[in-house]
Amino acid sequence: MKHVNLRLPDDLHEQAVAAAADDDRSLNSWLVAVVRRAVTPGSAQDRPGDGQAAAVPPHGNGHSRRP
Repeated sequence: MKHVNLRLPDDLHEQAVAAAADDDRSLNSWLVAVVRRAVTPGSAQDRPGDGQAAAVPPHGNGHSRRP
């Protein structure tokens, strides 16, 4: 597994933390799911006419869930 340091503006960090909490995930798990969906061929954002990805990725695309 690789480690990445990611710097986010305060407002974006707050939004990501809230989205992760709404999806009952850690921020790391939520970000993994977002990146995985972004790089997976045939994902929602790759379809013609669909310029926006969903705000919260579906369950099962990240790593471990929070206890």
